[in-house]
Amino acid sequence: MKYTQSAGGVVINKRGQILVADQGGKSWSLPKGHIEKGEDILKAAKREIYEETGVNKLKLIKSLGSYKRTNINNPNEIKTIYMFLFETDQEELKPVDHHNHEARWVDKDKVADLLTHPKDKEFIQSIKLHFLAF
Repeated sequence: MKYTQSAGGVVINKRGQILVADQGGKSWSLPKGHIEKGEDILKAAKREIYEETGVNKLKLIKSLGSYKRTNINNPNEIKTIYMFLFETDQEELKPVDHHNHEARWVDKDKVADLLTHPKDKEFIQSIKLHFLAF
């Protein structure tokens, strides 16, 4: 079994929509990715959000903690995913990472339906109270 760490975020725009990213044309996820050696978790989250969506104007609201799940493409990899809640007024989406072809804004009540991994769905449902004010 391989153990890795990832960081990312729940990014909310001024209309209360949440940002989701295409993962290599195979699945939909909240924007996140591997933490590089020596990299701060918050910096990794911001970098991954930018790479997967093109959004770089992020206002940190708070940490949302972490959860564990398998890698959707490799069931022998267990990820610990650290998530943060961000707000942005940036609307245009332009993924920088060539593996992530598309990002989109999704109404907060429809996000869980779009996410592919059951643990991601479970996570977004568990933190709903944190973004209801938006």
